[in-house]
Amino acid sequence: MLRAGVAEAGAGAAKCSLAMTKTENELRQDIVEIGRYLHRFGYVAANDGNITTRLDDQRILATPTGVSKGRMAPDDLIVIDYAGQKISGRAGVTSEIAMHLLIYKRRPDMNAVVHAHPATATGYAAAGLSLNKAIISEIVYSLGCIPLAPYGTPGTPDLLQAIEPLVGSYDALLLANHGVVTYAPDLWGAYFRMETVEHFAKISLVTEQLGQQRLLSETDVDKLMTLRARFFGPDAIPIPRSSTCPVTGGACGSLERFWVSRQELEALVAAAVQSLKGRS
Repeated sequence: MLRAGVAEAGAGAAKCSLAMTKTENELRQDIVEIGRYLHRFGYVAANDGNITTRLDDQRILATPTGVSKGRMAPDDLIVIDYAGQKISGRAGVTSEIAMHLLIYKRRPDMNAVVHAHPATATGYAAAGLSLNKAIISEIVYSLGCIPLAPYGTPGTPDLLQAIEPLVGSYDALLLANHGVVTYAPDLWGAYFRMETVEHFAKISLVTEQLGQQRLLSETDVDKLMTLRARFFGPDAIPIPRSSTCPVTGGACGSLERFWVSRQELEALVAAAVQSLKGRS
């Protein structure tokens, strides 16, 4: 499956690489610095996560397997081709490289991919929940929403089948029971999208703990989508609009919640039972 897509991925890279002005050494430094950010902020633990970027229409620069992202040096990185075969470097290729290759194949506008396990966003993924509610304006016009891809075993074709229907329409995905993957035209853009996803997850969790969420209206979201086109330009991929992405106030009404103590709940239940008995 991946080998059949090599020519297509390479052709897309040829178009995108024109916008890439950094040297390979500069890109190596960027990946090392981003790896330290991921580790420092708790987005990865131990040897988790992986980062890649296109070098040209033949080569991809990637973090290797079995290396802490917080302790990498530029020469630890490896170079692979669009079939996932190593061209140069001391260490091995990550078992999750196929996910990156699929994204490059389906998204010729993207030059970098970051995969990590930020705790709050991954908590949503493990709970089977998308980050799809229109509660933060900046998230709506930058990412729209972050859908949840069904579970697929990491490093297997199952994961590719789970994410493939979503990759073409979104720039960030939650991976059920796994983590998060983000992608962008450059390395720092892909990393910042990872930060944005985790930041949004934390805000969303706080609103749920507070017991209410004030969702933006359909009209509000329409205005933000107009801003998205203005901010990202005419080449920005339109965010799919449906009843589930993003969920607006007009689509599902108020999500306001009320919290009661056990004693208050028991009293409410008892009152309801007495009311029903009085009607019988």
